[in-house]
Amino acid sequence: MPVLVVDGGDKLCVQLLIELRGHVRAAGPGAVIHLIAADPAAPVDLPAWCHMTGHTYLGPVPGADRATYALRVAEGAKETDETRPWHSA
Repeated sequence: MPVLVVDGGDKLCVQLLIELRGHVRAAGPGAVIHLIAADPAAPVDLPAWCHMTGHTYLGPVPGADRATYALRVAEGAKETDETRPWHSA
């Protein structure tokens, strides 16, 4: 299965997670997503969000030109609120 790369640019983590949720839904279980994120909170927020939802945080992507973090989409993961990614749906 190919890796999906999502370029979050300079978006804040809340915006990144809202966008990421759509990519997670489209990619489906087992998919690996690389999220490019300039927000300094990303290395803390992304693993916490993965833990909360049930996705697997794979960590920073070595050798990437920009800060990039990987996750594996889990089957049966918990959904979050459409506009508030830190709240369960």
